[in-house]
Amino acid sequence: MAMTEMQELVFDLRGRICPSTLLVAMKEMNGHRQELQERAVQLRLLVENRDATVTIPEMARNMGYAVSLNKVEQHYEITISATA
Repeated sequence: MAMTEMQELVFDLRGRICPSTLLVAMKEMNGHRQELQERAVQLRLLVENRDATVTIPEMARNMGYAVSLNKVEQHYEITISATA
């Protein structure tokens, strides 16, 4: 059986502030729960708000997901995926 490539879903939340960024992240994590658990997708959230770099990763980890946070130019990228 051939392995399918993981799909990356990108959500550009730049210009938004918490709690709006957190609510969108929660909605997408819940909406894609099955695909995340099956490792079919990973979510990448683009944010500018520094509060979101704390609240979103904390919530995702509490929900059992792996999270990475990277600063890219003038924004941050939060990647959420299934744990190993």
